[in-house]
Amino acid sequence: MDQRSSLLDQLRIERSEETAPRSRKAVWWSVGAAAVVAAGVATWVVAMPRGVPVKVATVSLAPVDVATPAASILDASGYVVARRQATVSAKVTGKVVVVAIEEGQRVERGDVIARLDDTNAQASVAQARAELDQSKANLLAADVALDNAGPTFQRNQQQFTRAVISAQSFDTAKTAYDSTRTSRDVAARAVEVAAARLTLAQRNLDDTVVRAPFSGIVTVKAAQEGEMVSPISAGGGFTRTGIGTIVDMSSLEVEVDVSENFINRVRAEQPATVKLNAYPDWSIPARVIAIIPTAERAKATVKVRVGFDVGDARILPEMGARVAFLSDDKGNASTANGASPSQRAVLVPEAAVQRNGDTGVVFVVNDGSVEKRTVRLGERSAAGQIVLSGLSSGNRVAIGDFAKLADGTAIRIDN
Repeated sequence: MDQRSSLLDQLRIERSEETAPRSRKAVWWSVGAAAVVAAGVATWVVAMPRGVPVKVATVSLAPVDVATPAASILDASGYVVARRQATVSAKVTGKVVVVAIEEGQRVERGDVIARLDDTNAQASVAQARAELDQSKANLLAADVALDNAGPTFQRNQQQFTRAVISAQSFDTAKTAYDSTRTSRDVAARAVEVAAARLTLAQRNLDDTVVRAPFSGIVTVKAAQEGEMVSPISAGGGFTRTGIGTIVDMSSLEVEVDVSENFINRVRAEQPATVKLNAYPDWSIPARVIAIIPTAERAKATVKVRVGFDVGDARILPEMGARVAFLSDDKGNASTANGASPSQRAVLVPEAAVQRNGDTGVVFVVNDGSVEKRTVRLGERSAAGQIVLSGLSSGNRVAIGDFAKLADGTAIRIDN
């Protein structure tokens, strides 16, 4: 039995010595694979692009005609007003039966904007026409009587000349003839009076139709169907005095109050620019129309009328406006005559500028990062944004997500 156990022990294979090298070899393979993966990740991280992606635009010189605006010598605030506007009313008192206008509607001169109840006016016209017909009939009867009286008077006159009738009989015949002729003249004047009365009645009928006095835009609709209107408000508090208000938009201008201390800087036909409070980035070319020749004692100001050189549907009455009165000389005339390009206004894409009124912010590209810079802005043109100061020709500016950019932010150019 012991011999058999001994033989079995000799036949048993010890595997611990073989499995140990295999386990260490697997570990080394795993470590090597992990190292390769780590090296690959590190290489990818190092090679990955860094910085905020932006596009770059090069600053160029602005054309002289837009880069040299005239210098402002005085600024003043005012409001847009219409020199030609009217609250249209009927010439007669009556009840409105039709209102043919709405706010914002354009009307032309002579267009019907309202109609009043014309039944009474129609009756007056009919009465006046009947009176005229009656007067014409009376005139016709007077003409017949005069025609009949004429031969009789002539015969009596001949008989009196031959002493056939007495002087008393002749005087009686003459009186009758003169009376007939006078009655005819009175009938003729009655026809003229009746014709004038018919004309008046017809005009009263025409006045029930309210027409636009000039071409313009309806800004106020004051009356409705069924209401009473009167030019003198004779009906009390419930009677309208107008149908609506029409404004001639071509007559819009700006009225500003200029301090009397600086009124000597303003003259008629002086160039100016207007900026509406609603559109602060829009400069509208304008010109001084007139200086009202009187001063306001309480404010020590003089009223100045400024007219627009161009019309635009965005300009509306009563808008707030700021007027810059310009000098006759170009503000950058020396630049246009050979000044260094660094002093010239430059042109950049609008997308490269964050506007804030007359100033703005751009990001100048320098060696993989950006520099935040404040610039003074000029007009906008079809080619881009005019920058009056803060940039020079040849600078490069970033175009991208401004929310991710700050002074010194690293960038990568992605044009």
